[in-house]
Amino acid sequence: MDAMIEDTRLPLDTDSQTIVRDAKAIQPELRRHRQQIEAEQRFPASLVGQMKEAGFYRMAIPRTLGGLQVDPITFTRVVELLAEGAGSVGWNLANNTIAQLVMLGLPDEGIAEVYAGGKGTTGAGTAVMGGGTAIPVPGGYRVTGHWSFGSGGQEAAWMLGSFQILDDGIPRKREDGGMYWRGLFPKHETTTIPGSWDVTGLRGTGSFDWTVDDVFLPERRTMIHAGLPLDNQWSKWPGISFALPSQCWVGPHHSSVITGIARAGIEALIELAAEKVPRGRGNSARLCENPQVQEAVGRADTMLNAGRGNRGAMLRELWNTIADGNEITLEQKARCRLASTFAADCARDSMDLIYRYGGSTSFKRESRLAECWRDLQVVGQTATIAPEWYPIAGRALLGMDPGPRLR
Repeated sequence: MDAMIEDTRLPLDTDSQTIVRDAKAIQPELRRHRQQIEAEQRFPASLVGQMKEAGFYRMAIPRTLGGLQVDPITFTRVVELLAEGAGSVGWNLANNTIAQLVMLGLPDEGIAEVYAGGKGTTGAGTAVMGGGTAIPVPGGYRVTGHWSFGSGGQEAAWMLGSFQILDDGIPRKREDGGMYWRGLFPKHETTTIPGSWDVTGLRGTGSFDWTVDDVFLPERRTMIHAGLPLDNQWSKWPGISFALPSQCWVGPHHSSVITGIARAGIEALIELAAEKVPRGRGNSARLCENPQVQEAVGRADTMLNAGRGNRGAMLRELWNTIADGNEITLEQKARCRLASTFAADCARDSMDLIYRYGGSTSFKRESRLAECWRDLQVVGQTATIAPEWYPIAGRALLGMDPGPRLR
């Protein structure tokens, strides 16, 4: 495909790449399945097949393993377009990609098992520390655990979970001070907890709790759990995409989901305004003829694009820093994190404007505006784009210790 860009060069026109065009083209199909996705809390098998065929589930996988090895700007644009079509699809695809990056930190034997035959694979799981305990046995561990937020687990072949290793009942401590490991479990060895994802938005992600009970986990499918929630453990793979700090992937991935949903919200109001004649206003003017609506659409579009533009600029800056042979600074990491959070806040503010002027249509469950509002609010609650990143990054810019979440 034509997305095979040289590792030192970013594409001049991201939207012209085949995988980005395919993400745009599949939006009508996502809309066609939207109600089914939300009702069943999983993606139809036919849709998953289409997404696999397009390469969406192989974006972060190295080319040597059958992947596309895209840059983070291409990745965030694909996620954004899929989220514009259906928020749950963008969310699960974003999380699948991060899971795949984490999986690249497995030992060589684990990589060979997961990517046997050079095929791509789908991953899901839980990013935060804890949830499981492991007892050492010959060749690996016996693991029991219960994890929340298994986004995409319905479509995944593998599930990632964090655990502690117990030696005679005492948690093992690593030489670097860490006390957690990650394990990769075949989906069929896990159990999904029905009813554990009862939410107002992003229902279609099927982010159910999941468990394992005394499952054997071979050593080859384990790695240390580094970072809060993770550090780059995939830098051993060649290419700038894998040399970038985790801040270029974690944060931008959820930020792209929320900006995609906000774009869908703006387009929903534009479509509504062309037809709707508000009741009880004493005239027959369409909603689009209201100057306040005109201003709201203009402001919302500008705010959203401001956040998106800043996010893209920071990703490009960090990429070019690595391409030029230089080290990424703490300040650059901080600004990349700020860009993700700011883009998310711009999406929130844009959606607030749009929702207000949809009138009673905005709160009707079947309306696109209501769907976008529900999904956007759920995305906005995730820790990767939370307001706490402003003071964390601010400390770095002030020359202070930002804490372990940014270092």
